Amino acid sequence: MTPRDFSGVLIAAGAEVPYRRRAPESSTGDLLADAFSRVLAQSGFSAKDVDGLGVAAFTLAPDHAVDMAWRLGLSPRWCMDDCHGGASAINMLQHAARAIQCGDANVVALLCGDRFETSDFRQLVDHYNLTTRNLLRPLETGGPNAVFAMLTQRHARRFDLSPHDYGALCVAQRAWAAQNPNAVYRDPMTLADYLEAPLVADPLRRLDCVPVVCGANAIIVARADLVRGTRSVRIRALQSLYNTDHQAGDGLTTPLAVVAPALWQQAGVAPSDMDVISVYDDYPVMALIQLAELGFAPDGDIRALLARIAARELNVNTSGGQLSAGQAGAAGGMHGLVEAITQLQHGGGERQVAGARLAVVSGYGMVEYRYGMCGNAVVLEGVTGQAREAGEAGEAS
Repeated sequence: MTPRDFSGVLIAAGAEVPYRRRAPESSTGDLLADAFSRVLAQSGFSAKDVDGLGVAAFTLAPDHAVDMAWRLGLSPRWCMDDCHGGASAINMLQHAARAIQCGDANVVALLCGDRFETSDFRQLVDHYNLTTRNLLRPLETGGPNAVFAMLTQRHARRFDLSPHDYGALCVAQRAWAAQNPNAVYRDPMTLADYLEAPLVADPLRRLDCVPVVCGANAIIVARADLVRGTRSVRIRALQSLYNTDHQAGDGLTTPLAVVAPALWQQAGVAPSDMDVISVYDDYPVMALIQLAELGFAPDGDIRALLARIAARELNVNTSGGQLSAGQAGAAGGMHGLVEAITQLQHGGGERQVAGARLAVVSGYGMVEYRYGMCGNAVVLEGVTGQAREAGEAGEAS
């Protein structure tokens, strides 16, 4: 095993509690417990097999991961709370994989999710961190829409883009959502529909702003020799970086710009090899920035990138992404990861990408006062039981 290798670890399953526009009677803990039950059923493991637990949620407080362990009847040897927002899922995945490699756990459940009332979301955006609470809340900026409106203005000027260009991404993702029975927003969307939507914070329209929903996601990560299933997922590469430039840049660069070369070198594949691409899409501008940084617009031509997405030459956010499936708080950081796992296990139904074998997933989030501080990405590969057993034999030799 090399220092950056993830051998001996597999993702057995990924599951999602269907998102809802309105808060259900169940609590955040209930949603996380539901996700846990669903992913166990898919993975073939039982609760007694799980000896590691990671949790990310904004509205679970005052409870933590250890409280969820008690609720789920677990006695984990490894336990983790995560607070990295849209980067939480990949961050927990990295820690869980290393814990398994080091023998600290054998089967780890990672849970992300939130239940929001209107008051819960307002509390979150007004008290996201000290900077928000002390500097932005008194200005009544209205949360992240104003911040990302300014970033979109800056991005549009730099690349000479118009609302039509940003709308093209939203329309393409809605077409995927129409094929996803779990997406909250599935009605057809045309570019005219997008352009006619009311402005929220110029130039952002309502359909540029990720809709807040309630829901949860979960994955099971386990020691490879314990995973039994026809198809599982292995980690080919994973890279993370936080607080890249101390908020001194212009916001049009994320940590992915720094780590992408190492990601592809570690994975031994290139962007052109990817069958499925899941990028964190709280706003269209951030999806486009991450796609470019990951190498999908090497010439800097964003319109050409959008044309490839519209033509499905690039299978981007095949669930519909958060822009159409919804953002269930901390679950948003795991939504794209679960979608990639689903595609690589060939469980995508009508939206399944034929023969999907390789995927890249990115995470982004935790806005300080100008833009996100956290970024990470993972390259995943679907493997059959036969290929997995061959790999295990190679590792043993």
